[in-house]
Amino acid sequence: MCVVCGRYRWVMTAGSERPLNEVKFLTVAEVASVMRVSKMTVYRLVHSGHLPAIRVGRSFRVPEQAVHEYLRESFVGVESA
Repeated sequence: MCVVCGRYRWVMTAGSERPLNEVKFLTVAEVASVMRVSKMTVYRLVHSGHLPAIRVGRSFRVPEQAVHEYLRESFVGVESA
């Protein structure tokens, strides 16, 4: 399923589709805390389209599952020799 919010667009896999009342949205500060980065880094990820978000007034909300998927896809594993 393709979701478009403002100028942002992302694809949700069938396994991640849930009713909206079950989706937990995080603030930019909460995402920064989970990812252990600055709020500016989160804003950059949102504006570049790497991290999906919706706009509520003048602030952004990021689906919690999107944060976990981003981290899972960005994980760099250590290969054993």
